[in-house]
Amino acid sequence: MASISLHNLNKVYGDRFHAIHDLSFDIADGEFMVLVGPSGCGKSTALRMIAGLESITGGELRIGERIVNDVDPKDRDIAMVFQSYALYPHKTVRENIAFPLLMAKVDKAETERRVAEAARILQLEPHLDRKPGHLSGGQRQRVAMGRAIVRKPAAFLMDEPLSNLDAKLRVQMRAEIAALQRELKVTTVYVTHDQIEAMTMGDRVAVLKDGYLQQVDTPKNLYDRPANVFVGAFIGSPSMNLYEATLDGDSLTLGNQTLALSENLWKTRPSLRGSRNHPVIVGIRPEDMEDASLSGLTTTLDIPVTLVESLGAEVLVHLAVDAPFVDAGDPDAIVAEGSTNRAVGRFSPKSQVKTGDRARVAIDTEQLHFFDPKTRESLW
Repeated sequence: MASISLHNLNKVYGDRFHAIHDLSFDIADGEFMVLVGPSGCGKSTALRMIAGLESITGGELRIGERIVNDVDPKDRDIAMVFQSYALYPHKTVRENIAFPLLMAKVDKAETERRVAEAARILQLEPHLDRKPGHLSGGQRQRVAMGRAIVRKPAAFLMDEPLSNLDAKLRVQMRAEIAALQRELKVTTVYVTHDQIEAMTMGDRVAVLKDGYLQQVDTPKNLYDRPANVFVGAFIGSPSMNLYEATLDGDSLTLGNQTLALSENLWKTRPSLRGSRNHPVIVGIRPEDMEDASLSGLTTTLDIPVTLVESLGAEVLVHLAVDAPFVDAGDPDAIVAEGSTNRAVGRFSPKSQVKTGDRARVAIDTEQLHFFDPKTRESLW
């Protein structure tokens, strides 16, 4: 196992496209680090630079104590798992898993021992003599994982390994990969565009946008204290509701309505005091909005309901908020025409609100997020 350190990494292509800008963070020995962000943010490029599949234009990359900027991929002691399983269709599962050991000229007895161990860990023992064409997508992904495991590398690098699986199998496989990584305690760098995948799997998560690192932190801290508007909106599903607002004294003016703010809010967020009587961007997470008739909260807004989606354990209520909507800058986000002032609340399934109602919505003001409208950075 080994730590991985990125210090001011840059990647500029021949057409002068600057894909990665001064990327810096450390990955501890045995840590599961997830790189997440929208399409084209640079996460796969960063992973390929760690692997040695992309050259480094500037900065320094260390694996363990060794600077590896100019070290060949085969000499970096890493194993990659790709989006495509890249299995040999004419070889059995046993032969696919053993292939990297064959190339490394590992003796037969040790090869058999390692293949058997990987098959046991990945529950592939009944399938060792089958060909990949006779396996399910999840089983093929396990074979690809097994091929990486047998090498006993210093680090695993995984590039969207679950993106070819259906939704149900993705949930199962992400739990299996996370459990496997905890068992093996191998340093792992995992790339995904799925923020739910990132939040449920990573010890820490690095959020990228346009080749810039936005924030690197634990999933909980990313959710509770996002560094800026982009991270606030990108982390969480449904996304954070973002609006232009104004702090007027001890209250928040949102459109034509006012929310009273508690004294405790000002105490816990000292940076917010400097924005009194100034415009701000306010973020409200869906779970901090509730049907007022079912909530003990006293701060409420009167909002028209445009759509109700009952999901059994919860109800997603779409609301037309009378305030200017703020675009978080996610290029993958789709905002339907005419819905730029919409909000989504996560209501109890006991709620009786219906499409077309004017609902009384309770807001947990202690959980509001505030951002500077110029810098778009969080105000704490």
